[in-house]
Amino acid sequence: MSDLTGSRTAADLLNDALERAGVRCIFANLGTDYPPIIESWARHKALGEAMPQVIIAPHEYAAVSAAQGYAQVSGTPQAVFVHVDVGTQNMGGALHNAFRCRVPMFILAGLSPYTMEGELPGSRDAYIQFIQNTGDQAGIVRGYTKLCTELRSGVNVQQNVYRALQIACSEPKGPVYLTAARETLEEAGRRIDRGPDAWQPIAPVGLDEESAGVLLSALTAAQRPLVITSYLGRDRAAVGALTAFCRRLAVPVLEANPVTMNYPADDELYLGDDPSLVERADVILSVDCDLPWPVGVSPAAGCRIFSLDVDPIKEHIPLWNIGAERAMKCSARAALEQLAAKIDAAGFDPALSARIEARRARIAAKHAEYAAAVARAELPPADRLTPEYVTACLRSFLREDDIVLNEVISYGQTVHRHLRRSAPGTLFASGGSSLGWFGGAAVGAKLAAPDRRVVALASDGTFIFSCPTAVYWMARRYAAPFLTVIYNNEGWGAPKSITRRQHPGGYADRTGEFWSDFAPAAELEKVAEAAGGALALRVTRPDELAGALRRGFDAVDGGVSAVISVMLPGV
Repeated sequence: MSDLTGSRTAADLLNDALERAGVRCIFANLGTDYPPIIESWARHKALGEAMPQVIIAPHEYAAVSAAQGYAQVSGTPQAVFVHVDVGTQNMGGALHNAFRCRVPMFILAGLSPYTMEGELPGSRDAYIQFIQNTGDQAGIVRGYTKLCTELRSGVNVQQNVYRALQIACSEPKGPVYLTAARETLEEAGRRIDRGPDAWQPIAPVGLDEESAGVLLSALTAAQRPLVITSYLGRDRAAVGALTAFCRRLAVPVLEANPVTMNYPADDELYLGDDPSLVERADVILSVDCDLPWPVGVSPAAGCRIFSLDVDPIKEHIPLWNIGAERAMKCSARAALEQLAAKIDAAGFDPALSARIEARRARIAAKHAEYAAAVARAELPPADRLTPEYVTACLRSFLREDDIVLNEVISYGQTVHRHLRRSAPGTLFASGGSSLGWFGGAAVGAKLAAPDRRVVALASDGTFIFSCPTAVYWMARRYAAPFLTVIYNNEGWGAPKSITRRQHPGGYADRTGEFWSDFAPAAELEKVAEAAGGALALRVTRPDELAGALRRGFDAVDGGVSAVISVMLPGV
């Protein structure tokens, strides 16, 4: 019989540290390595002690995606507990997304017990613990984490937890991976007086004075300046800082592979994603952006390029360069506020003011042309559904503070363009290239913001990759309903378009053999119905769409997830 009032184990102190650090959820997929932690959870519950909420995740990919979605919406790291080497492998691509998206996350994996004859509490007691004993378990994920370390003693578990979270939350943010054997977790633990406040992440850093002066001089002298961003909106306050700064100088803004809502789509300086503007600019400021323009597009000769980023040289991308004359490691918000203060202090001479206002008028006219083109593309088709029309119809149902997750692939840029979001913190993408993030992320987003609606946009391929049986079961079990709209083109559009671009007129192009179609189309929406009681709808005609969306939103507002598969022309 366990002693519910006895001394605290390392597992107890692990839970206490996570609770003190503000971790609200542990997304858990457990195995034979977790008895000390399960006993600790039961002890905390029996004694009425505070601990993070344990969210059972039937698949590790969904667990990591949920922790990512929670952190993207809340700004706070959450925990993921996975089962030894196989659970570590199972979270694979989702960890890639979290790492590339620079999302803080605390991951714990068990290790096979290191004793086998009952020498210590927690010693091996099952066959599977022998075959899950690998030489370098952390090596599986070392390239996708900021820290890999092992909890080796019960006496310093809390220091390790706080230190790991300090690293995870320091820019550039990212996942950390810790391991622990059962013997360690069963040891007597030690609670330390110092809490997480003694392990603060790095404070935001601005520009050095020389770089600030060079950058501001270049921007004020430019005739055709341009700002390009991808993920500035991760810091919601930075959206306002960028908007204010660009309005001061009348600098237009483009988004490249946007991961968040970065700049108000209805602002007169917003020009969408037109890469041709890159070729006409004389000064480009890349702010929080991994690749400011597509491969094959180049700035004009003589264009001055500057980069502001928490990781301006992309330390984890071996082959990379955008030709920036200055790559400045800083917080975008801090840098933009610093530059704005310098502008306010110096003021503008009449000639510069006149040039800025003339440029403002030109860019406003371009914005009006851009908005008109977007609106024209949304005109309802007579007999078929288009991604533009589907997105415009969806937009008409959205509230300003609804959280939208975009993991549509073939039409992803189209969807972003027509969503036209303007409120910070209302639009997110995965930030990586492992498909299937949207499902778990939607559950995590809803848990982080239970009073807001969550809408997830997926392709048929990303829906399949998302582990939907786990996702919609989690959504029902933990009262986290969300609406899914599948942009279903019955196949993989990307391999087809890229093959055509690389081999125009080739055999694949001429014969139509791409091995990328999913015909006959699966009834994907019914997977969610079976796994999580979701409302399952399929739309094949334009006149069905509005009614289906209304039913979907009504279901979600009533506490039930809904999945609408919108059948688009095949790839």
